[in-house]
Amino acid sequence: VDVGRGQLDWKLRNDERVVCMEQTNFRYVLPKDIMDELDFASVDVSFISLTKILIPARNLLKAGGQMVCLIKPQFEAGREKVGKNGVVREPKVHREVIEKIVDFADSIGFAVRGLDYSPIKGPEGNIEYLLLLCKEKEPPEEIRELGEKEAQMRLEQIQASKTGLSQREEWQKIIQETVKNSHQL
Repeated sequence: VDVGRGQLDWKLRNDERVVCMEQTNFRYVLPKDIMDELDFASVDVSFISLTKILIPARNLLKAGGQMVCLIKPQFEAGREKVGKNGVVREPKVHREVIEKIVDFADSIGFAVRGLDYSPIKGPEGNIEYLLLLCKEKEPPEEIRELGEKEAQMRLEQIQASKTGLSQREEWQKIIQETVKNSHQL
């Protein structure tokens, strides 16, 4: 699914198992638009936050379905935290961005299974991160039906209620170590 066109690799485009939906805004794709529940999804979005994609993606995945997301700090951090040429250089901002995505994913029924930095930097040198999620639990009905604005408000409430960088100490350590390693390249 891509809002643009001509982005999908030719080999994938011609694979009979692959359904290509171009000029389609993923935020508005519903389960009825897809033939089957998905086993796997990969997400690489630009100019919007992953938080706007995670609920629609979760609604399309089957129980136990997995998703790999590319976290792009330049599109997650506030403008005041993005430097020249759209590059986010501060490890602290990278940690904040990752924690925001992890917290939101957890709150809507995803289990976080892995995190690493991408070996490929963004076009302007941005360090980006790969996040592995698994749809393990169905959230309550009111969460499943959240619209974008309500989801954003929920994320803000979650972040406001936190007293530390992460509610789960092990993820705090994983995030810190991943960001540290990514900045040593």
